[in-house]
Amino acid sequence: MYQLCPEEPRDWHEVEALMDLCFAPGRTALSSYRLRDGVPPVGELCLCLRNGEGTLTAAIRYWPVRVGGRPVLLLGPVAVHPTAQGEGLGALLMRESLDRAIGMGWARVMLVGDAPYYSRFGFARLDDVEMPPPTNPDRVLGLELQAGAWLGVTGEVCRETSPETLAGLAEINNDPHMHAECVEIEAPLKGIHG
Repeated sequence: MYQLCPEEPRDWHEVEALMDLCFAPGRTALSSYRLRDGVPPVGELCLCLRNGEGTLTAAIRYWPVRVGGRPVLLLGPVAVHPTAQGEGLGALLMRESLDRAIGMGWARVMLVGDAPYYSRFGFARLDDVEMPPPTNPDRVLGLELQAGAWLGVTGEVCRETSPETLAGLAEINNDPHMHAECVEIEAPLKGIHG
């Protein structure tokens, strides 16, 4: 059994340590991190997965951004501890968080990643969306959470700067009553990747 919970402020250092373990030391120099700097995450979608001993095994985060003035979710990073990779935990976090995003009314989500991996979740290349350099355009992928949500949404990806949006995210992230409860979930079958 695993416990799936929204990430709480007390989890921050542990999640950061997991991200450091899973990614290159220079991960925070990537262009996607410049879009996150000084912007609160979408707390309801930032999830932690802990094993039966309470050890953080996987985590996923989301941030608000703008493309062509329209709100977009920026997915990432998603990390699974090296000792648990290949067990379907990343896919579990992807599906659970995307279902929650749909329930919250988000229309579109994007990420920077490998198309062969993320295409199984429905992500496809966004030809007219530009991440800050030096991002490889082939790795800029999007998914519609509502039909037609990416139609006509083009241009540069920008940091979310709307005072109303930032204030709303900060309020939700700091109010423990606004967070979903933790749930117990079964471990996915080992080797299931889709």
